[in-house]
Amino acid sequence: MASDGQAILRDGRTLGYAEFGTPDGEPLFYFHGFPGSRLEAELAHAAALRLGVRVIALDRPGYGLSGFKPNRTILDWPDDVVEVADDFVGFDRFMVMGASGGGPYAAVCARMIPERLSAAEIVCGLGPIDVHGVPDRMVWQNRFGLRLYRAVPWLGALIFGLGFRMIRRNPEWFFRRMARSLGEPDRSVLQQPHVEPIFLNAAGEACRSHPQGPARDLALYTSPWGFLLGDISFPVHLWQGECDVIVPPSMARNQGEAIPNSTVTFVPGEGHFSLIVNHVAEILQVLCSESSHKER
Repeated sequence: MASDGQAILRDGRTLGYAEFGTPDGEPLFYFHGFPGSRLEAELAHAAALRLGVRVIALDRPGYGLSGFKPNRTILDWPDDVVEVADDFVGFDRFMVMGASGGGPYAAVCARMIPERLSAAEIVCGLGPIDVHGVPDRMVWQNRFGLRLYRAVPWLGALIFGLGFRMIRRNPEWFFRRMARSLGEPDRSVLQQPHVEPIFLNAAGEACRSHPQGPARDLALYTSPWGFLLGDISFPVHLWQGECDVIVPPSMARNQGEAIPNSTVTFVPGEGHFSLIVNHVAEILQVLCSESSHKER
């Protein structure tokens, strides 16, 4: 189903990707969650086939097939995306979607390369964690981990390194233990036999090499992003499950208030994983409609 590849960038780094959906369809760059990988975009494959969308899911530096980039910033990401679009897949304009920990990377593309975008979506996307009260409804493990990494980076990195090795050694155990801390909508979806392997494979691929890549993401999530959401002029559509305890609805609400030309769709009864599993066709349909409207 997936077509894997590695782009060799101008600075010599490799950037891994997988393609799903329609090979000659409307182009969409998908930015994975944390600690995910390009393989999680398989969730969109069937819907992308029906809607005529070509999904190119990129591994961020240090994940999966992508080489590590020391001292990278969130602001570096649009340059990598543009280079892949120009030199490897030949897109002038494209859609972007960031899910969960990929949200900041969709946001920075909307900020830095709006002239290249035809539409942008953030799905249950992580927002700034330094806004008072915003992380309060986040599941305690995530809230504790992010705050610890922000306050005592060396200790947060040490604990994350231990967790990283646990995921690599036994992803099934880690995944099922994590699922027990979630709400019923997510637990139900993650038990589905066609869904669990996708997330297991994506997490396992994220941990195939050294923890530097995901650890760098944690450092970036818990620091100033290098740009302000209020400076984004490109329209952004945000999707949020009202029962999400990994990225709570308060984060989507805050991002929607901060991004001037944004729309937020809150979906009752859905959590973090169940939102994209149950509504991926609707999410892609809205993205394509916004892209077509912008082209007109």
